[in-house]
Amino acid sequence: MPLGIASFEHLLPALLKDPPPACAFELSEAGIEFATVGSSPQFKFGPLEPGVISLSPVHDNIQQPELLQAKIQSVAPSNGQKKRRAALILPDYCARVTVLDFDAFPASHDEQLALVRFRMKKSVPFDVDSAIVSYHAQPSVEGKIEVVVAVMAWEIIARYEAPFRQLGIHPGFITTSALAALNLVKPDKVTVVVKLSGRTLTILVLDGSVVKLARCVEMEAALFEEIESTLHPTFAYIEDELQTKASRLVECGFGAEERDYASRWQDEWEVAVEPLKSRFGMPGENNAGLLGYLESVRG
Repeated sequence: MPLGIASFEHLLPALLKDPPPACAFELSEAGIEFATVGSSPQFKFGPLEPGVISLSPVHDNIQQPELLQAKIQSVAPSNGQKKRRAALILPDYCARVTVLDFDAFPASHDEQLALVRFRMKKSVPFDVDSAIVSYHAQPSVEGKIEVVVAVMAWEIIARYEAPFRQLGIHPGFITTSALAALNLVKPDKVTVVVKLSGRTLTILVLDGSVVKLARCVEMEAALFEEIESTLHPTFAYIEDELQTKASRLVECGFGAEERDYASRWQDEWEVAVEPLKSRFGMPGENNAGLLGYLESVRG
C-alpha cells in the first residue's frame, strides 16, 4: 500500500490521474472524522474512548480493533456488500517524515528508492527495508535536490487498514495528517506550519512550496512552555540555514488558546501569525488532514 505524500497538488501525481476515492477518513486518538468526497462533502465525527488508538512510530497503534471497527461502521454510511475505495489520513506520529538533501538523485525509481532507504536506515527505529517508503523529489535549488520522505512500519499500516477492509472499505490512498493539511497552505516566502493534535506537535517549514524541514514531537502535556521550547530550534534553523526570517506562522489545533498563542508568537518571533483555513470548515486537531485532502481532489 503506497503512503502518499499529499503536500500541494503537484505531489499527488498518481491520485490526480485516477478518480479519487468516494470517501475519506482521518484517524486520531480522539476519534474518526469521515467525509464524502465531492463539491459538497458530508461530514461525521465518531469519538473514541481513550486507549483505542495509542500513537507510536514503532509499535502497534490499534489497541482495541473491535471498538475501532465498530466506530468506523457507525460513521460510514452503509453501502450494502459493494466494496468501495477510501482515502485514509493517519496521525502524524505513527510515521516518520523528513527532508533529505542530495547532490545528485538517480533517474531510475528503483535506484531512487534504494538510495532513500539507505539514507533512512540510521534515522528510524525499525527495519526500513520492510517498511513502506514514499518520497517526492522537489525542484533543485542551488544544485541540491531535497527529497521529502515519509516512512511507516508495514505492521502499523496493516493494522490501521484491517478494520476498514473487514467492512468492505479499501484504503486506496494513505497519507499523514500534516502532509495532507499542506494543501491548505498557500505558498508564500518562508512559512512555519505548526499543528497540534493531542500531545503531538508537528512542525513544517516551507520556502515557497518547497518543504525544508519536518518535525513531529510527542510532548509530556502540550503546555505553552513546552510547545514554545519545541518551536525555538525551528526559528533558529531558519535564520542559520536559510539565512532569512520566517514571514509567517500558520497554526492549527490550538482551539480556544489560538489567539493568545498567536499574540505571543507574533511578539516573540516578529512573524505574522494566522490560522489554517479551509473552504469546507475550520481545520482543527482531528480533521486538518481530511480538509486538506478534500482540497487536493476538488473539482
